[in-house]
Amino acid sequence: MYKARFYKAFNNIFGKIEGNASKKVLFALIKSKCLPILFYDIEACPTNSADLQFNFTMNKILFKIFSSMSQEMFREISKYFGINPLEDVISARRDKFLKRYCALDNLCHNANDKH
Repeated sequence: MYKARFYKAFNNIFGKIEGNASKKVLFALIKSKCLPILFYDIEACPTNSADLQFNFTMNKILFKIFSSMSQEMFREISKYFGINPLEDVISARRDKFLKRYCALDNLCHNANDKH
């Protein structure tokens, strides 16, 4: 997976803006710049259970931002800043991918049937 690249992107952003920007700006950057790295091609590639431990990955960066806190607090902070549970995001992305793939496959079969 792309966890190392995700952490590198986060550390790069966090190191540059730590203390100079609001948490809202930091989370907007995480959502727009870091999470796409983590989710790159996740829809089409097979994953194992270790790969799907994305909430642990997110909790590590939340810990770095906010220091020590409970799992419930991590969930509340993620929810506040609009970061859904990552396993849910992946599931939704896979569903969307499969629907689009099946629709494309049906279009190809229908086009072949006309000939």
